[in-house]
Amino acid sequence: MELWGRMLWALLSGPGRRGSTLGWAFSSWQPQPPLAGLSSATELVSHWTRVFEKRGIPEARESSEYIVAHVLGAKTFQSLRPALWTQPLTSQQLQCIRELSSRRLQRMPVQYILGEWDFQGLSLRMVPPVFIPRPETEELVEWVLEEVAQRSYAVGSPGSPLILEVGCGSGAISLSLLSQLPQSRVIAVDKGEAAISLTHENAQSYEDPAALDGGEEGMDIITHILALAPRLLKDSGSIFLEVDPRHPELVSSWLQSRPELYLNLVAVRKDFCGRSRFLHIQRSRP
Repeated sequence: MELWGRMLWALLSGPGRRGSTLGWAFSSWQPQPPLAGLSSATELVSHWTRVFEKRGIPEARESSEYIVAHVLGAKTFQSLRPALWTQPLTSQQLQCIRELSSRRLQRMPVQYILGEWDFQGLSLRMVPPVFIPRPETEELVEWVLEEVAQRSYAVGSPGSPLILEVGCGSGAISLSLLSQLPQSRVIAVDKGEAAISLTHENAQSYEDPAALDGGEEGMDIITHILALAPRLLKDSGSIFLEVDPRHPELVSSWLQSRPELYLNLVAVRKDFCGRSRFLHIQRSRP
């Protein structure tokens, strides 16, 4: 086998982090309903933050924000429409927040309470006792991707990487690598049946794969939109795009190579994770 002809990555989770059974010891204590008059999302976040802090719950404000946002159908509190911050919640929503907050008061991790968590742009189902991926694990994924990029594997070639993850848990590492390296083969193993089952469930794509396939660099749909834009936009008209963090530089270079489109990248905004995610492109006068 030629060196780097096929690549095997043994991604180890470290001692004592997988395969253990977690138990939740629920006490008879039940949280009291929010104080009279508390009905908006902002008020509820403040209320439950105080309750969590009083009970010594780590990341009290973040926990309350995630729970309230989840009940209102959003990933994060910051992503809610501002109008929802002060709009009164329904009795069902208030009851749901109380129930989820009760679980947090028993120190159940937020990821298990919500039943899902984002990792490297993937929304993964989370259930106990399967290990919850840590934010630091994303750095491991980035490192592997950097190493693979340096080898410049060709799509579909015999040199496409073979990746082995030992202790797959929810499948976060394997699935995030596979999503960004579609030419690779991934083998994920774990000694726990719950982990294997959850990885398999997370591997089923509930979204249309065609909606996620943007070509080799993920630019196919973007460039198609931009090529049509001059015919659709008025002078100074704008396009706003949500893109992969790799794309702002690629889009900028692509636009500079096509001055006949009269399109300029005027702003790049980051998401809540600090990644360049949103583009503002504006048409100038011919």
